[in-house]
Amino acid sequence: MAFVLKTFGRLQLVDEDGNPVPFPEKGLLLLAYLLTTDQGSADRTTLVSFLWGDADKDDTFATLRKLISRMKARQIELGINILSSQGNIVTLDRASLSSDILLFGTEEAVEPFSQLKHLVTLMNQPFLGPVHSHSRQFQRWLAERDICHIELLGNTLRTASRLAQSQMEFELLRKAAVILFRTEPKDPATLQMLIQIFQAEEEVASLRNHFEQRRNFILRGIAARTRSDDDDAKSLRPTSAPSKPKLGAALPLEPQDIRIAIPRLVLLPPKNQSVRPQAGLLAASLVEDITIGFCALNSLEVIAPYSAVQIGHHLETQKTFFERHRVNYILDTRISNTGDEVTLFAQLIFFDQNQIVWAERFSLDHMDLVKDRRVVARRIALSVSSEIERHEALREDLNPIAYHRYLVGRRHLARLTLPNLRRARKEMKAALSVSPDFAPALSSTARTYSKEWLLTARGDIELLQTAETLAKHATETRPDFADGYREFGVAKLLQGAFDESAEAMEVAESLAPHYADVIADYADTLVHCSLPAMALRKIERAIELNPLCPDTYFWTAAGANYALGEFEASLDYIGQMADPNLADRLSAANWAMLGRQDKARVFVRRFREGNPDFDVDKWLSAVPSKEQWHKDLYREGLKKAGF
Repeated sequence: MAFVLKTFGRLQLVDEDGNPVPFPEKGLLLLAYLLTTDQGSADRTTLVSFLWGDADKDDTFATLRKLISRMKARQIELGINILSSQGNIVTLDRASLSSDILLFGTEEAVEPFSQLKHLVTLMNQPFLGPVHSHSRQFQRWLAERDICHIELLGNTLRTASRLAQSQMEFELLRKAAVILFRTEPKDPATLQMLIQIFQAEEEVASLRNHFEQRRNFILRGIAARTRSDDDDAKSLRPTSAPSKPKLGAALPLEPQDIRIAIPRLVLLPPKNQSVRPQAGLLAASLVEDITIGFCALNSLEVIAPYSAVQIGHHLETQKTFFERHRVNYILDTRISNTGDEVTLFAQLIFFDQNQIVWAERFSLDHMDLVKDRRVVARRIALSVSSEIERHEALREDLNPIAYHRYLVGRRHLARLTLPNLRRARKEMKAALSVSPDFAPALSSTARTYSKEWLLTARGDIELLQTAETLAKHATETRPDFADGYREFGVAKLLQGAFDESAEAMEVAESLAPHYADVIADYADTLVHCSLPAMALRKIERAIELNPLCPDTYFWTAAGANYALGEFEASLDYIGQMADPNLADRLSAANWAMLGRQDKARVFVRRFREGNPDFDVDKWLSAVPSKEQWHKDLYREGLKKAGF
């Protein structure tokens, strides 16, 4: 009888008729792991670490022996022989066990649409279902599996998209694209690939609507909360992801409210004033590509190209159209000759005041226009989007004195030292004395208190309560202000309220999906939630967006690597900090875990010079970590270092 190991949905062993076969759960997890190893085998030490983490080695080795004995006995009952052991090595006979587990390289041997259909069926279910383990090795393996699944889906989707012809095949592409969006909703490479795959206006609009849905749900939740008269609603509880039931109960937001919240842009068809025929042929596709580039951004709404072309040909009705459809910005483009050079001139017009807020000329002469027009289109889309966001911010009714003091204070926050934090706080308080409801100053002041709590390591709860109050005030003043939710999430995290912190960070990132500082603090939250692999992916994305980043980014990356047992990588990130002394505790723990007591003691001595009363257990009781193994790992490193 043939048996199949199912890993998507529920982890289980099934017979040839699809009926579940009783088998130890840890044994099934062991089989799944062995399927992903190079030779289908692993030593007992590796398996113990994978299944039980850093628990007592003697106990776990005995437990593994019992587990393998139970698995062999069950094999005899079932009449199969899939697992064997010889000395210290445990081996899986891959030829005797089928599985749905996804492995690198397997997609090449299968017809693309069959493979894509298979992947869509599997990845609509959770990998391993409810099975979980707190071991770092399991978490790392699980993260590797996620990357494998995403890569297989992305590669297969890319291949199949070039071959699709029938309606059924296009429908399959759409289903796969939705899964990829859910998995990597904000990854630029994923967005670029999907935009290239779905060239047609209707397809791009469909994908963009799916991408925008999360932000619109959150806006509805914010509107419902701010309109509620209930006292409990006034105490901030940030809205979580839209799939959660409590968000579904939020009051609906009127359509015009969403339009007001997001600026609207129309891109008029370009005027072709060039004498070169190639430039004339390029014009129509260029404007379409620029519009598609805007569709990948969620900071503004874009009038569909069809409507834009229609209104572009009727100058007498443009003003009425813009007013009726609440258009805020118009991008006017023209291709022309400047001397012997072909150029694209673009200007952004703020319609409400008929004001030109941005203009730039792009040279198109030194490139293959057909090949590189999408690169130009993307540059224009990003430039215009950034300019609209900047212009929207400048239009706010700000007190110039408050804004100046705020900018001075922000400069001090670039480098995290206690003197700098207090200088920043002084400037922020000066800004608030002039403009008490200035949300950016409120959230930045909150940040000074939460960062002081971290740097002093004294566990002063009043610092965090002050930070929470200020952040809450910022969100009440500006419900669409990402920084307010971010600082609220930080304050809640450091008080051990993991769920509230994660919810606030979800709102913050959804309101500002390309804001590196928000992504970095979300990563820090994930570290404290004992999800270091996810945290590392987030912080690497933040560093990519902000390559000249502050020390806190590298500190977070170092903490995530430490939790994953990557001590040398952790030290590498600390070494990139402008002031690595800030992470002396973590440096000491890393060196101790690497067995370098001499190195560890150097950092212990240096840290104690500024913090002579530091106590490991008292500090760990104050620093939040959701899982006990995470605290235990930090305690082990600090104790080994000599704290």
